[in-house]
Amino acid sequence: MNDRAPTSVPPNRTSGDRDATQPQETPTTQDNTPNATTTENRGEAGIARLVAFSSDPRGGNPAGVVLDAVGLTDAEMLAIAADLGYSETAFLFPRGDREHDIRFFSPKAEVTFCGHATIATAVALAERDGAGRFELHTQAGPVPVDTQVDDSGRHTATLTSVPTSIREVEPAVLDEALAALGWSRDDLDPALPPRIAFGGNDHLVLAVSTRDKLAALSYDFDRLGKLMSDQGWTTLQLVWRESPVLFHARDPFPPGGVVEDAATGAAAAAFGGYLKHLGLITPPTTFRIHQGDDMGRPSVLDVEVAPDHDRIRVTGTATRIP
Repeated sequence: MNDRAPTSVPPNRTSGDRDATQPQETPTTQDNTPNATTTENRGEAGIARLVAFSSDPRGGNPAGVVLDAVGLTDAEMLAIAADLGYSETAFLFPRGDREHDIRFFSPKAEVTFCGHATIATAVALAERDGAGRFELHTQAGPVPVDTQVDDSGRHTATLTSVPTSIREVEPAVLDEALAALGWSRDDLDPALPPRIAFGGNDHLVLAVSTRDKLAALSYDFDRLGKLMSDQGWTTLQLVWRESPVLFHARDPFPPGGVVEDAATGAAAAAFGGYLKHLGLITPPTTFRIHQGDDMGRPSVLDVEVAPDHDRIRVTGTATRIP
C-alpha cells in the first residue's frame, strides 16, 4: 500500500499486490504523542501475526494481535497498527479467566468490530491457553468465540456476532456508491437488493449479476472512501451468488486506508443477517463465502444462521505468519 492511495484503483491493484503478510507502508496517520510505541520498542514477542480464514499464510487476511495491551494509549495502539500495516490489529485487555476486552485499530483509525482479527485472536489465545470458549467484549457488544483443534492440530474458531439488522439505503447514496465503483443499477442482481447490513459495523451490501463484473472491480478510492466515511460504513460487501449456499465476495475498505480486505468476518456476519432478514434463506442453514481470490489471497468463511435469534456464527481457521 502506498503512502497516498491512488484516486482510481486498477482492476488488479489490491492490497494483495505486495505480500500482505509482511509489514506494508501505510497512509500517514496523525500521532498526538511524541513517544508513541512502535512494534520495535513494544517488543516483537508481544505481537502475534496470523492470517485468518486460511490455513496457508499466503492466503487469508493478515492481522496483528497484541495479547496484553494493558498500559497502551490510543495513540500507541494506532501507531502499532500503522507500523504493522495490516487492515486491523487487535489489542487485548484481560478481564479474567478466558475473558478479555478487545479493541481493533486499522492503520488510520479505531474500528468498532473486526471479524478476521477476532478469529486470529481466538486462535492465538487457544494456542496459549487451550481450546474452548473465550468471551471477548468489543465496542459493539459481547462476542463469544469457540475454538477447536482438529486431528491435524489445526485450530479453528467460531465467533457469534452481535444481533444483526438491515435498513434501506437512500437512492442518492446508492447512486453515489455505484458511481464510485464504476457500476450502474443494471449491473446489480435484482434478487439481492441493496441494503445496509449491520453485524457489529455497517456494511453496504451490493450484489452483482455476474462473476466477471465482480472480478473486474476498479473503483475510485478517494470518492468511495469519502462516501463511506460520511455514511459510517466500514466496508462494502460486494457479492456474487454462485448458488444458494455459495457466494463470492470482495470488500473495499478505504476508510481504513486499505484498498481491499482479503477476508471480512464482520461483513460475513452482516451478510448472513441480510439474507435472513430479507427471507432469502431458510434457517437453520449454513453457507460459504469465498473472498480474496481476485487479489491472490484466497479465504474461506463459513456462515451459520439460526432460526431463533439474529446472531450469526462465522467460522474460519487461522495460522501463524512465519
